[in-house]
Amino acid sequence: MRPTLDPRFLGPPIAHRAFHDRAAGRPENSLAAIAAAVAAGYGIEIDVQLSADGQAMVFHDATLDRMTAARGPVALRRAAELGAIRLRDGAEGIPTLPEVLAAVAGRSALLVEVKDQDGAMGPAVGELEARVAADLAGYGGPVAVMSFNPHSVAALARLLPGVARGLTTAGYEAADWGRLAEPLRRRLRAIEDYDAVGASFISHEARDLGRDPVGALRARGAAILCWTIRSPAAEAEARRIADNVTFEGYAAAIPGG
Repeated sequence: MRPTLDPRFLGPPIAHRAFHDRAAGRPENSLAAIAAAVAAGYGIEIDVQLSADGQAMVFHDATLDRMTAARGPVALRRAAELGAIRLRDGAEGIPTLPEVLAAVAGRSALLVEVKDQDGAMGPAVGELEARVAADLAGYGGPVAVMSFNPHSVAALARLLPGVARGLTTAGYEAADWGRLAEPLRRRLRAIEDYDAVGASFISHEARDLGRDPVGALRARGAAILCWTIRSPAAEAEARRIADNVTFEGYAAAIPGG
């Protein structure tokens, strides 16, 4: 079964890590950035990492260093402790996925990226995916899930068979992905796992949208999202191929708005 991506993901642009602006007190993936995205009418993309006590935390990095004054891996801290760690340039701690779901409450399309917990895009996944599935049970708003790791997306397909799932994809150039062996990078670059995981969309690296596998999926009717757009000019270029954009750093126009 391949659930169809809700058309609301193909309407308003999707705010990358929510509509964040640290100068305005809205750090990425914060409840303040979530509220701003909802108020502006944007879709919302968030990231989730796993806490030491098995909770899905809305946070991009594997470590706390960049976004907080704390140090070390997110995975070594319990959810309550992470919630008390204030995000840089914000007034709030790191939220849980249920807190974000309550804040969105179905008013915006919500795209949940499950961060790779294996460390090498391998099969050592499952705990975070199970937590995400449990948190999403009964959520009534438009939601979709995705991951760079195909094993993660396959797990999400088993756990959330009715929720649209996609692969986060890229060019996988050695300069950015050198930690992965070339045979694996070649496989991921070709998006070979799209059918195996029952994906209905990809979210692809914007500078790489012209690659043949993207065009082939588009010709088959796959929804094409992209990351990360940082200007109106880049958005206009991306929309020549992509059905919608994930953006940050400017206020993207809403079609028909």
